[in-house]
Amino acid sequence: MTKSEEAKKSIKIENVVASTGIGTKLDLNEVISILEGADYNKERFPGVVYRTTSPKTAALIFGSGKIVCTGAKSIEDVSSGLTKVLRN
Repeated sequence: MTKSEEAKKSIKIENVVASTGIGTKLDLNEVISILEGADYNKERFPGVVYRTTSPKTAALIFGSGKIVCTGAKSIEDVSSGLTKVLRN
């Protein structure tokens, strides 16, 4: 087996990042009142950080309506993590 083939067999997805937009502006203070455990410190970061545990992801929610999901291990984890954010 060549080194290239060995490298391909050892590929492991560590972090899937995906973004979406909900098409409307958000009041981030209202977002943190709805999403229990969400973190918002506008001096430190311009968006709300909402972490899910199963799957383990973080949603970065911006006032523009853009949402970035990070930390997922698969596209299915992205979908599940974003569903938890959007259903609230």
